[in-house]
Amino acid sequence: MNFIEELRWRDMIHDISPGTEEELAKGMTSAYIGYDPTSDSLHIGNLASIMMLVHFQKAGHKPFALVGGATGMIGDPSGKSEERNLLDETVLRYNQDCIQKQLEKFLDFNTGSNSAEMVNNYDWTKDFSFLHFLRDVGKHITVNYMIAKDSVKNRMNSGAGISFTEFSYQLVQGFDFCWLFEHKNVKLQMGGSDQWGNIVTGTELIRRKLGGEAYAITCPLITKADGGKFGKTESGNVWLNPEKTSPYKFYQFWLNTSDEDAGLYIKKFTLFTKDQVGELMAAHQQAPHLRILQKALAKDITVRVHSEADYLAALEASEILFGKGTNETLKNLSEGTLLSVFEGVPQCEIPLSDLAAGIGIIDFLSQKTGIFASNSEARRMLKEGGVLVNKQKATDELKLDESFLLNKKYMLVQRGKKNYYLVVAK
Repeated sequence: MNFIEELRWRDMIHDISPGTEEELAKGMTSAYIGYDPTSDSLHIGNLASIMMLVHFQKAGHKPFALVGGATGMIGDPSGKSEERNLLDETVLRYNQDCIQKQLEKFLDFNTGSNSAEMVNNYDWTKDFSFLHFLRDVGKHITVNYMIAKDSVKNRMNSGAGISFTEFSYQLVQGFDFCWLFEHKNVKLQMGGSDQWGNIVTGTELIRRKLGGEAYAITCPLITKADGGKFGKTESGNVWLNPEKTSPYKFYQFWLNTSDEDAGLYIKKFTLFTKDQVGELMAAHQQAPHLRILQKALAKDITVRVHSEADYLAALEASEILFGKGTNETLKNLSEGTLLSVFEGVPQCEIPLSDLAAGIGIIDFLSQKTGIFASNSEARRMLKEGGVLVNKQKATDELKLDESFLLNKKYMLVQRGKKNYYLVVAK
C-alpha cells in the first residue's frame, strides 16, 4: 500500500511539502499528529487526522500521536477568534488518558516495529526554562516569519489582538517537531490544513537548528455541502465518548448525512477500498431512496468507534420510530439510548406509588398523565386500537403496574401512529 496514493484517491491531501513522497519511499518513516487535550474526548472533527495515522500505519510506517499537555496549557490561535481558557495539569493529564483510550480503537500500539506510540509534549517541556527556550528555539525563527503566518495575521487584524502566549504557540509546536525529529527520528508531521503554518515552522526550525530535512502533509478541513460546520449539531459537537454522544445519536448523525456529503465521508472516514467505494456509490445512484451510502457509512464508523453491539442497538432503536420496533426491542435499550431516541418527545410524570398499587389504563391516560383530555376520548381510541404501551396494543381492560416500566423508570405511550409520550415514574 502506497500511503500518498491512498490519501490522494480519498481526497485527503491539501498541502504536501516537496520531497515527502520520495522520503516515504525509502522505507519505514515515523510521523506524528498532535491532539488538543482540552476535552476528555475527541470528536468527529478529529476523525480525518486519525484516519491519516491509520492509513500511515497500514502502509507500514510508524505513527506517533502527540497529546499536547504543554501546548494545551497555551492554546493554538489557528482558526480561533479569541483567547482560549487554560486548564491545569491535573485536568489535562486526565483528558490525555481518555484520548489515548480512544486512539487505541484505531491504532495498534502493541504489535511490530511500526506500533503506534503516544507522546506528551509536557514531558520534554516541563523542565525547559524560559531562558533556554529563548536561546535554543527563539533565536532561530524571526518575528517577521512568525507574523507572516495567517493564524497570527487574522487574529491581529480582527481587532481582538493576540497575547504573547498564543503568539508563541507556533514556536512551541515547532519545538515539538524538532524534539521528536532529534529523539524519535520523526521526519513527518501531519494535520488539518489550518495547521500548515505551525507545521512548517517546525520543519524550518529543524533545518536551522539541526540541519535536518523534515516534511509536512495536511488534509482538507471537512465541510458540509450546505456550508454548515462538519460535526456540529444543535446540541454541539458529535463526540467519540458514548457518555457525551450516545451511540444511537452517533449512528443517526452519519445516517442523516446528505447524498453529497456521504459520498465524501465514505472515502475519508471508512476503511472501504477504492473498488468497494465505487460499488457502493454505483448501487446508491441506482436506488438513492435506499440510502445505501449512508447506511454503509454509519455502520462502519459506529462499529469502529463504539462496537458491533452498539451498532445493532442503534439500528434497532432507529426502527422504533418507524413502527418496526417491538416490546422486546424497547426492553433491551439502555436508559441513555431510550432518552436519545425519544429526545424532544413530550414527557409526563406519575408517582411511582400509583403503579405500585396498580392503575387502570383509562385513568392512567386521562387523569394521571393528561395524554387524553377525557376518559371517553381515551376509551374511544383504545377501542379503535390506537393506543400502544411499550409498543404493545392496549385494551380498555389493561391494568398498569411496575412491571411495565422500562429501565425501572419509563413507559412509552403511543397515541395513533406518530404521537409518542414518555411517562416517567418518580
